Amino acid sequence: MSGPAPADRQLVEVPSVLDIRLLPVALSCWAAALVAIGFGWRIGLILAGVLTAAAIALSPMLFRDRKQPGAVLLLVLLAVLLTGAGFAAAAAWQEYRAETHPLRHMAGGTYVTAVVVPSEDPKQLPEQAFGPRQWMVRAGLLEYRHGPVPVRAGGSVIVLAPGPGWSALVPGQQVTFRARVQRPWRHDLTVAVLRAQGPPTAVGPPPWWQVPATAVRTRFVAAAQRALPERAAGLLPGLVDGDTARLPDDVRENFTKTDLSHLVAVSGTNVTIVLASVLVSVRRVSLGPRVGALLAALALTGFVILARPSPTVLRAAVMGAVTLTAVVTGRRRQALPALCTAVVGLLAFSPGLALDAGFALSVLATAGLILLAPGWSQWLVAHGWPHRPAEAVSVALAAFLLSSPVIAALTGHVGLLAVLANVLVEPVVAPITVLGTLGALLSCLWLPGAVLLLRLTGPPLWWLLEVSGRGAALGISLSVPSGVWGGAATAAVVAVLVALSARPPGDHRTPADPDG
Repeated sequence: MSGPAPADRQLVEVPSVLDIRLLPVALSCWAAALVAIGFGWRIGLILAGVLTAAAIALSPMLFRDRKQPGAVLLLVLLAVLLTGAGFAAAAAWQEYRAETHPLRHMAGGTYVTAVVVPSEDPKQLPEQAFGPRQWMVRAGLLEYRHGPVPVRAGGSVIVLAPGPGWSALVPGQQVTFRARVQRPWRHDLTVAVLRAQGPPTAVGPPPWWQVPATAVRTRFVAAAQRALPERAAGLLPGLVDGDTARLPDDVRENFTKTDLSHLVAVSGTNVTIVLASVLVSVRRVSLGPRVGALLAALALTGFVILARPSPTVLRAAVMGAVTLTAVVTGRRRQALPALCTAVVGLLAFSPGLALDAGFALSVLATAGLILLAPGWSQWLVAHGWPHRPAEAVSVALAAFLLSSPVIAALTGHVGLLAVLANVLVEPVVAPITVLGTLGALLSCLWLPGAVLLLRLTGPPLWWLLEVSGRGAALGISLSVPSGVWGGAATAAVVAVLVALSARPPGDHRTPADPDG
């Protein structure tokens, strides 16, 4: 993962004892939702019943021994069982609705006329040897027509479409199109894959809050194209607001090979940098903490609107806010409960996140920065390392280790240059994000001024492209089996390495969290 935000980079002395009382609850909710969605709604209901029965059996023990020392453990266990049962039942209901959806039972290749509302910006798929370039759009289904009568049915769908008429869609616009129905690729809450047979036949107006966001994004792209070379101009919007529509294929591939892809997706890095910059500016002009909190909240709201309020962006906003709270307060003890609360809240809002790789990567990376990076950074400083290099290496290594099992399961490889690449690019990520965000805002007021400002991002963007390109050319990675077995094997190795790195309790320090 990328390096910490530049603001308040000094480490803050905090107690080493962590509050882990909410950790079992968060793990229980996550596991229950994963089982119910991944293994089917029937298994989910059985799990909910078993957990509920266990909670009922445990309740008399709690009331009988509530004044005993073990009562706290019994209370935590009861909370784990009840919340797990609730999440299993809720996820089972969502999986039941997806499994019994009419589109799931249609024969593959059936033609329908669908009405959907995109939930995210269209994403360009890699170029293929044959056929036109495709775009992927995640959307919510409103209704479909297969025959004379339209069927109103909700559900999440994936639309695969040719570029014309689709690349400029804005989340929230209602679109109508002709499509072929296919079963979803993965066992999640997606009800169908719809292969569009051409451009949409009708496009509704975007929501009012997307109009200014679209205007800012469009003018930002125009300013970047005037200020920077082609490859850098295509990369900058991805680093600032996750807009990868113009990202060159070779840059995308280089970032994947060097495990820098998280930089071109909206993550906790962006949120942490933006909020930290606001809070530092507030401190320097001697405004009160309430004003600082209000301005930070407004900045967070504006950034979420600019980057589109999709589940991915909301997840990043929550993770970034959790990290920044821990850094600003200097209390690592509160960081883990905040992370656990965020996990439970996000899963309650969107149970499908339980199987989402991006969600897992964000949570694991944030956990690594809370649990591992402070101790490692302090150990390096105690052995003669300067503070900033110690922080950068500890942050990159902690995020890489805990997220590597998921990456191994998805890609079948572990990038051995990931830590080095992230450490090398860490100093330029924050300047690019801050200058890019200011340039995006200025582009709406004074385009020539925005062009001049964005030219300052040229050298750091060149460095980022050089590191990713040269690192990808080396091709140094460790091949592992993809899927569950590869992820499990990598997790076992990571567990051994973390256990070997354990050291006696002592005071720890908390660095800024680079990613969510």
